[in-house]
Amino acid sequence: MTKKRSLISMTDAEREAFLAEGRTLNLASLGPRGRPHLVAMWYCILDGSLWCWTYAKSQKAINLRRDPRVTGLIEVGERYEELRGLTLYATAQISEDPDQVLMVGRALFERYQSGTTAVSLGDFLGSAPKRIAFLLDVEEYVSWDHRKLGGRY
Repeated sequence: MTKKRSLISMTDAEREAFLAEGRTLNLASLGPRGRPHLVAMWYCILDGSLWCWTYAKSQKAINLRRDPRVTGLIEVGERYEELRGLTLYATAQISEDPDQVLMVGRALFERYQSGTTAVSLGDFLGSAPKRIAFLLDVEEYVSWDHRKLGGRY
């Protein structure tokens, strides 16, 4: 009998589409006492890589400077047969380059704020001098799409 994991894993193309449509990355870094520090992050994809930004003085930034290993989760679905998700194991690579931080900020604005009147691009990027950007160098993905089971468990 085929293992369920192989039946529900996403293909590379499915994973890329899921990342493109996903909205929130739950990202865990290691806090000062070694416990997971879990936060919800917006992310963007630039040249095939996942990027985020955060305030340079945030706990997350402090954690990433101390230990760049992270685990992330994106998931959707209300019922078991609808569940889809992606776990990623990665190493964060921090960039303090102002141009890179602005590029990530612009991409985040376009992805999450474009078309709204809640905030302008200028207001959104106003915090850029206080921020860092970080690339998630993904070492491994684990994915699932329970829709592939066709209602069978």
